[in-house]
Amino acid sequence: MLHPTRSLAPLGALLLLALAGCAAPSAPSAPTATAESDAHGQIDGAAELAEPALGLTSIDADGRVSHLDLLDESTADLGTVRAPAAVHSDGRYLFSAAADGVSIVDSGVWTWDHVDHFHYYRAPARVIGEVAGDGVATVATSNSSTTGGTGVFFPDSGEAVLLDTEALSKGEVAEKFRVTTEPGAGLVVPAGSFAAIASAGEVSLHAADGTAIGVTTPCAEPAGTITTRVGAVIGCRDGAVLVSVNGEQPVAEVVPYPSGATAPRATGFHNREGRPSVAALAGDAGIWILDTRERAWTLLPAPEPLVQVTAVDDKNANVLALTAGGRVLVLDGDTGAVRAASAPLVSESLAAGLPVTLIADQQRAYLNGPAENRMWELDFADDARVAREFAPERTPLFFAETGR
Repeated sequence: MLHPTRSLAPLGALLLLALAGCAAPSAPSAPTATAESDAHGQIDGAAELAEPALGLTSIDADGRVSHLDLLDESTADLGTVRAPAAVHSDGRYLFSAAADGVSIVDSGVWTWDHVDHFHYYRAPARVIGEVAGDGVATVATSNSSTTGGTGVFFPDSGEAVLLDTEALSKGEVAEKFRVTTEPGAGLVVPAGSFAAIASAGEVSLHAADGTAIGVTTPCAEPAGTITTRVGAVIGCRDGAVLVSVNGEQPVAEVVPYPSGATAPRATGFHNREGRPSVAALAGDAGIWILDTRERAWTLLPAPEPLVQVTAVDDKNANVLALTAGGRVLVLDGDTGAVRAASAPLVSESLAAGLPVTLIADQQRAYLNGPAENRMWELDFADDARVAREFAPERTPLFFAETGR
């Protein structure tokens, strides 16, 4: 299990429920016996909670899955999946990708975004199943963990797969479509009830059954994707394609880099889930900020070599950065100025080339160090202070914050 080596007040005391017009119960309710409600993400067998059941769900090098409850600091073993080469999460599910397919874990905790407020749920955690394919897949998810689709692209075969997310919420792996494209780099990105496939130098729009809609947009060398409140971002050599749904039809817009820009392109995007602005490394030249509402890029200076960035996109425009030396920086998202810095927490992991992940939510940041065999919770609004530190029995090679 995970042993906290330093602990402050429980997160539950900091997370107060403020619902407008659609209040949740003040304590966990009994599992609902109703069918799924599109209004609130309610699902058979799930209990609605008064606050988000936040946790850190991790996978070690052997594929063993653990879940740390951030409210009571208890740990549960969720089973074993294929040994991961990469892991993607949407805040509920973890997709563990290896050379021969993807394993899917349901953490059993999630938040339903109801635009002006949120609902929180818990259901049994479980390993759901597998998706077979050739090559370490790229996975793309939407902002919904109960409806729509989940995209999986297998680079060695060029197979583009859209999974039924509603089926995942019921413990089933069901493919809406499997389309063969050119082998190589590619993405399948859900957008409402549609999907975009980025492959062979273009983005094509498809219906839920895989039928091409006939709309294509140039996108050389696709790499990196993220879904914001505005739409789905697909990184391209010359900028990004933003896929959204206008009325009942998907729309693909090109957001080019600023005229005359010479900084390296963005290949990986990160933010606080659902926010409109995202951050990406611009090689060694700085940090790209993409505002999907404004359809505009901004290049911020990097104070020192960085290995990962993420946009909190809060009222203070905080951007978090992980330095090559293992420190977490809090940056001004308008100027790039350093507001705070942690001690070098993950220098050993970075020096060894191990995967290190930095995740931000509205109040905290989370970081793992496989070589240090630690996970940290940081208060980025309080000088990047380490609020809690956890020493796991199983070294977390990859992890995700779940329940958000």
